[in-house]
Amino acid sequence: MGNRSSRMRGHRTAQAGATVNERVAVSASSARRPSFRDVFAHPEFRALWVSYVLSAGGDRVALVALTLLVYDRSKSPLLAAITFAAGFVPYLFGGMFLSGLADRLPRRPVMVACDLIRCLLVVAMLAPRVPLAAMIALLYVVTLFQAPFDASRSAVVRDVMEKDTYPLALTVLGSTSRVVVVAGSAVGGLVVALFGARLALGTDAATFAASALAVQFGLHARPAPAESGGTPNPVGQLIEGVRLVFGDPALRLLVGLAWLAAFYEVPEGIAIPYAGRLGGGAVAAGMLIAASQLGAAVTTPLFMQKLGPLTRLKWMGPMAVLTCGILAVTVLRPDLIASMALFAVSNSFAMYQIAANTAFVERIPNEKRGQAFGLANAGLIVGQGLAFAVAGAAAEVVPPSTVVALSGGIGALIACGLALRWRGMSPAVGRHTARHLGREASLTRQTPIHAARSN
Repeated sequence: MGNRSSRMRGHRTAQAGATVNERVAVSASSARRPSFRDVFAHPEFRALWVSYVLSAGGDRVALVALTLLVYDRSKSPLLAAITFAAGFVPYLFGGMFLSGLADRLPRRPVMVACDLIRCLLVVAMLAPRVPLAAMIALLYVVTLFQAPFDASRSAVVRDVMEKDTYPLALTVLGSTSRVVVVAGSAVGGLVVALFGARLALGTDAATFAASALAVQFGLHARPAPAESGGTPNPVGQLIEGVRLVFGDPALRLLVGLAWLAAFYEVPEGIAIPYAGRLGGGAVAAGMLIAASQLGAAVTTPLFMQKLGPLTRLKWMGPMAVLTCGILAVTVLRPDLIASMALFAVSNSFAMYQIAANTAFVERIPNEKRGQAFGLANAGLIVGQGLAFAVAGAAAEVVPPSTVVALSGGIGALIACGLALRWRGMSPAVGRHTARHLGREASLTRQTPIHAARSN
């Protein structure tokens, strides 16, 4: 009798446990997904976002202003091109050798110091009778210090945001970047035309100072992620970062998917000659660039809110192929409206970059995150600069529409190889990444049925 009573109590206890598990599963499935309102509700993210808008917008205004100023004084397309290249070339060295500061030092002071140094450098450009060569050199140093700032900011975003809101935070920053590129270029040209380049440079210096204030008073103080003892030199940090990023097959694939931007962003780099072949001018070129940015700005937020992390990882490869492959249609030499539509659709599929970025950061230890981001960003920005240069040279020989088609076709072939390799490892990598994206949630909500399916 006692044994029977004990068995009955045990049975009821098991039923109660099963009921609790079922309730937890139902609660998990019906839980509200995070929204962009949740992202902006975080005060530290708001400070990061304001800082990013200020510094990125000021950078774009100053780059356009200084390029126009150099061309106006020298009448040299070569010097103007060298000036514009300041937005790409120095980033390679800063990304390789300075990004490690975001791991060995507290990240908030690194961001503030980079902003203040860039502010002083831009102020130096405003001195009377500064030679053009000195102004270009100063601009290159400004870009050099952008790399550790970006590495610190990218790493801090993950420190600040929870796992479920981090992808949405990336979406916000990505969409903001697209708007800043278009608006900053337009505002830079307008300010130079109306008030001169000196005011544009002064505005850039002010934005750096305001960004430093936003970071200093908007972010909490955090210790350096890596231990201070035995700090390697920049070369040692670079070697460690290369081994980490390129020694892991999954990380290599994710970086490769990110660097595909060099192929599908070629239309923006040759927008002016492309529009010229269609009988348009600067307005038509601006419409082509705006259409590309608008496509991604509209679709990416929907992609992030409607699809879960595993679905985003599953579709990442096919979307990378489509992003590049759609551009191959320009071989048919479409008109302006059709080209705008193609560029918008192509960039719409570039939302896969958010999934790649999220998977990348979840596989990187916090104490090495800055160096890893620095390498990835340096390769991306320098690759874009080289792609723009090659595409511009090719557009001197063949029609720009053919250049875009070739770039898209080559990118699509590379994307196919990366997508197939990702698909081959995605069962293990996908589950690994999903656990990182919501480890606490999966441990507390997983039912026996779900556990059996994952095994």
